[in-house]
Amino acid sequence: MNMQEAADRADAMLDATMKSVAPEIVWVHDTTTARSCDLSRRRTVMTLISEQRRGNFLGVVQRHWEESDYRIKSVRPDKEMPAVYAVSSDGFQIRVLIGHKGQAFFEVVTPCVEKSEVAEPTSKPNGPTYPLGQIPTPNVRSDFWSATTPLPSPTPSS
Repeated sequence: MNMQEAADRADAMLDATMKSVAPEIVWVHDTTTARSCDLSRRRTVMTLISEQRRGNFLGVVQRHWEESDYRIKSVRPDKEMPAVYAVSSDGFQIRVLIGHKGQAFFEVVTPCVEKSEVAEPTSKPNGPTYPLGQIPTPNVRSDFWSATTPLPSPTPSS
């Protein structure tokens, strides 16, 4: 596998993850970093994830990854910057973390592969395009993900 093929695989992992989140979140492409034998693809979520809904958001992502046969490596339950880290069976590492002002950041790091040129991602973001390095803090409100009330607990059925 070369770097372009690895980038395509990383993009597919990120595409599937973005599609698994309902209600939909608005996201944009972030930087690609190529090193000597691996690379990182990143996406930034423009939908504000409120403190009250962060656990739900991370739970949706984690369940999708588990259903995709990714092994959960660790969960950081930090109140300010929670995160989930996972790895696919073919060695691609994926993570989501909630950062400043409730902004979610996704990243896939590939295993070591053959060096090659890497094109920009071809998947179309569902948010505006920003110049790299100039992505603002989350600026999209969601009735669901930005809500400041926790989800009600399910009532036991009798």
